Amino acid sequence: MGRARLGRGSPNPVSPPALSPPHRPPSPPRQRPRPRRPAATGGPPGKCGSGSCSQAIFLLLLLKEKRVPSRMQQPAVPSLHPSQTSLAAGSYCAHRVIEDPEWSLATVPHLTELCLQNIVHNFEKNPILDSLLPEHQRKVLDRLSTGLPLAVTANLISDEDYWKRCCAERWQVCDISNYGDSWKRMFFERHLENILKCFIPNTTDPNQVLDLIPICKDYVRKLEVDQFLPPLKVDQKEETDDLSDTGSDFQLSEVSVHHYDLGVLITALPHLEELHLTYGVKDCGMNFEWNLFNFTYQDCRNLAVALKKCHNLKVFKLTRSKVDDEKTRLLVRNLLDHPCLVELNLSHNLIRDKGARAVGKLINHSKLEILDLCNNQIHHLGAQALAQALAENSTLTSLNLRLNCVEDKGGEAIGRALLTNTTLKSIHLGSNNLSEPTATLFSQVLAQNATLTSINFSCNHLGLDGGKQLLDGLADNKALTEFDLRLAEVGQQTEYLIHQIVWANRDAARLGSLQQPPATLL
Repeated sequence: MGRARLGRGSPNPVSPPALSPPHRPPSPPRQRPRPRRPAATGGPPGKCGSGSCSQAIFLLLLLKEKRVPSRMQQPAVPSLHPSQTSLAAGSYCAHRVIEDPEWSLATVPHLTELCLQNIVHNFEKNPILDSLLPEHQRKVLDRLSTGLPLAVTANLISDEDYWKRCCAERWQVCDISNYGDSWKRMFFERHLENILKCFIPNTTDPNQVLDLIPICKDYVRKLEVDQFLPPLKVDQKEETDDLSDTGSDFQLSEVSVHHYDLGVLITALPHLEELHLTYGVKDCGMNFEWNLFNFTYQDCRNLAVALKKCHNLKVFKLTRSKVDDEKTRLLVRNLLDHPCLVELNLSHNLIRDKGARAVGKLINHSKLEILDLCNNQIHHLGAQALAQALAENSTLTSLNLRLNCVEDKGGEAIGRALLTNTTLKSIHLGSNNLSEPTATLFSQVLAQNATLTSINFSCNHLGLDGGKQLLDGLADNKALTEFDLRLAEVGQQTEYLIHQIVWANRDAARLGSLQQPPATLL
């Protein structure tokens, strides 16, 4: 204690080394330099004031927060002394690492990247693609939004990956095998189909379809529209009487409801080859009314006129639309001598004998190869008309008359036609109330016709004797590879023996196709 008092009172302020405390004296706290304006006159090279250090810190902050793209935008900074630069950068980097451990100067994008971002951001107003390098085009296409207007992307973007993204975001099921393995074609066909399915006459703006025509006309080759909505009712009377189902359905069917006219659209699609239509409403639920499924005569007239102008049409299907004889004759009248039509499907309609006669006339005045009249009301007179056309025809390869009522008179007429016909390969006569006389005549067809490869007699009443006659006629047949006799009452043993012959023919045909030399490419 005495030594301490003497030390304080001595004139010499510095204590001798023996009297110094055993611990190291604390160093003075490091103070951060205050920002100053740099001097107007520059100092010697390599040295600067504390204000320059603040500017260096400010520039580093600007690089991170503002992302300066180039040196052209940075203000001139006086050079720092190496010790001052390392001190400032070290303190700043330590501060930044604490805030953002992933921060680095490497995160500043290149000028090229910034340009590509700007192109993507302004693509709708200023689409730039063809003038870019291939690798830059790829980056732009991968970043473009699928919600861009079709007027911008339709004719400019042909990249399949972009249209694949557009399809995947709109539809859960995307099978491009039905669209020529093209995502772009699939997008425009399904997009146009959705607009037609939701179109309400006198309510929806027709320009929704008209404005889309110049955009998609080069990519649409097939349309499948399985719904046509009727116009909305303006005045709906309240039902006061408790009517029966039959009476109310009849009254509703009298209401004339016209649907969207496809004339303008079909004639404006130069590459349209397939058209599948169903006039009805899906998922109507408790709002069911018969007039929702009414294909009016005016609808048929508009459609027939459009079909006549569609010269590239190859496949036309109009199913489940209540097409009767009168409408069938109107359609056939406009399809006569069509240059390209090869497949006609009028299944699940109300066609009777008069309509079948009109179709028989079309068979020999067109290039039809496939005809489907399944589930109509054709009897023996209509079948005889079809058989007469079939006897003279040389293009038809497939005929489907399933679920009609041609009976034995119609079946025998078709059988006699097949004795001379040399082009038909497949015929379906299932559920037509056929019996033994038809089987007897077809046993001759099996013995003489070497073109037929598929016959369907399922759900008929051919009987045991009819089955035996078919077996006898098939003994020397080497062409038939499919013969459906389910529920035809021919007997299990006869059916088994017939199937043995058919399977042998099928194996021989398969072996022959394998031994056939491949076609040479020119």
